[in-house]
Amino acid sequence: MSLYAAATSCAQGESLRFHLLGGGGPITVEDVPSGRVVLRDTAEGDTWTLKVGADWPSSLYRAVLGNESAYFVVRAAVPASPVVVAIPFPTWEAYNRPGVPGEGLYQAEQPDRAVKVSFDRPGAGPQIEEWELGLLRWLGPSGHTVDYCSGLDLHDGLDLLSRYRLLVINGHDEYWSWEMRDAVEAFARAGGNIAIFSGNTCWWQVRFEDDLRTMVCYRDAVADPLAATDPGRVTVEWPSEPVNRPENTLTGLTFRNGAGCWVDSRVMAHESYTARFAGHWVFEGTGLADGDTFGRGALGYETDAADLEWVDGVPRATGRDGTPPSFVVLATADLSHWRRYGKGGAATMGVHRLGAGTVFNAGTINWGNSLHDPVLDRITRNVLDRLSRPPSHPPSWDPIGPAPTSASARESSPDGVGGGTRALVACDNRLFAACADGTLAVRDISGQNLPWRVIDETDVIALAAPREAHGGPPAGLYGVAPDGTIRYRDPVLARSTWRDVSRAPEGTTGLAAVDEGLFAVTSAGELWHLPIRQLDTHDWARAGSAAGAVSLTAMNGRVFAVSADRILTRPAERHETAWQDLGPAGGHTVLAASAGRLIGTGPGTGLSWR
Repeated sequence: MSLYAAATSCAQGESLRFHLLGGGGPITVEDVPSGRVVLRDTAEGDTWTLKVGADWPSSLYRAVLGNESAYFVVRAAVPASPVVVAIPFPTWEAYNRPGVPGEGLYQAEQPDRAVKVSFDRPGAGPQIEEWELGLLRWLGPSGHTVDYCSGLDLHDGLDLLSRYRLLVINGHDEYWSWEMRDAVEAFARAGGNIAIFSGNTCWWQVRFEDDLRTMVCYRDAVADPLAATDPGRVTVEWPSEPVNRPENTLTGLTFRNGAGCWVDSRVMAHESYTARFAGHWVFEGTGLADGDTFGRGALGYETDAADLEWVDGVPRATGRDGTPPSFVVLATADLSHWRRYGKGGAATMGVHRLGAGTVFNAGTINWGNSLHDPVLDRITRNVLDRLSRPPSHPPSWDPIGPAPTSASARESSPDGVGGGTRALVACDNRLFAACADGTLAVRDISGQNLPWRVIDETDVIALAAPREAHGGPPAGLYGVAPDGTIRYRDPVLARSTWRDVSRAPEGTTGLAAVDEGLFAVTSAGELWHLPIRQLDTHDWARAGSAAGAVSLTAMNGRVFAVSADRILTRPAERHETAWQDLGPAGGHTVLAASAGRLIGTGPGTGLSWR
């Protein structure tokens, strides 16, 4: 006896039909994550209809007839959680009954491999015991209430996703349609978040026919008949010709750089991640430091990774393979030795922005089976808790690396926290910092915890940089010396001459450049303005109260200030205007601004942005 469901999901209160092969008999329905039996019944004939209770929790269920099971999802009629977990039915169906010639997408004898497989057959779902079940059984006891959907519900599924804050992709979610991917990307760009506790994610493109009951995957651009008429829908690997839509533009990671071990599971049991950005919110409460290993056994049997370059011991995604420029590397594992067992490569854990949304990717298929590890448990809680919350107002400050301390300060404060920064400014896509020890340091503007590099000496106490020259003085670094002299240097990454170009108002503590002008804040609590073209006149005009500001920066026609641990802003106008409170300064006492973000540091803090 065997059975299969007529759909992979139904809503609470709906009915779902099952087809019975070989006769009826006693049927049991179980909630898979909890193992709880929710219904016992007896089926007769060749079909059986299940009436799903309106009070059944949204979950993954299975109907059991004899020794066979049919899996299905009960969707929430009204969301009971901001989190929805997708069950990868397309991937289950791709691997369904691989030992039967012509019925699976995987066959040892290629002539017998199917290019179309039907959901109207029993057998899909046994993989859950291997890759998906670990996380699903962890969720309830961990205190996380979630809703569920089928992967097929993501096909044109933006309406469903828009009801949630966080989409969780779990285990082995390898096969995606164009419509699935469009919906998930649109969800993220509109502000939805995605947590990927999976490996080999979104690797093959598929199509669906027969009202989503037949899945098509030729795995061959020559054989696929759409190659001549609609090449974007050809069923090959997402980054391959003629599709050319790398999956890591969504996920951040790719199996192209990842590793696969299909021979000896004992190899996987010894592998661990190495923490590369322990100061990130993902690692909060883990107690890890950069260089510590964690998650032994979580890496396998397939992993995803980013193409990396190393900057003074810190990994950074190159973006050459499609990984977004906002991607932040959190942990890595060198698995190149797996080549002896399958596919050599690496694993990467990281996070990036996609539109207004955040995407976290654990980069491994075996994450859910390793949640007994207290570090993985805490990381998973951090990700689910943060990404399921409503957007914060004002936005939170996120760590992006160590504060710009000198080499001697780093020896006593390896995490780069302290009060050693006099001024900070963004120029030419880099951050320049005037340090308390008289050095000028630089690093790229990035969410990655990149190291600072000392390039010069300086005694300036405030910094500003106009976005471009306006026919007058050049665009570069303008600094205020302790005696009030305004100096200029080109933003080169080496020693360079500072030359005197003007005078600042007496007692200047902060400087900002915006809309062809300089603003200065003084210890007397006043704000002053001077057109950059008139630097040689020193003819500053009072622009109102500084509202207690101690430092300034500017962006998009506005001046921003730190005052009494608050962030203030006002339009860059010469006459007095009211300041607007933008929320806590996060302990920062100096600010820079770039591309819509404020960047700050201060005593006892690292470098952060919002």
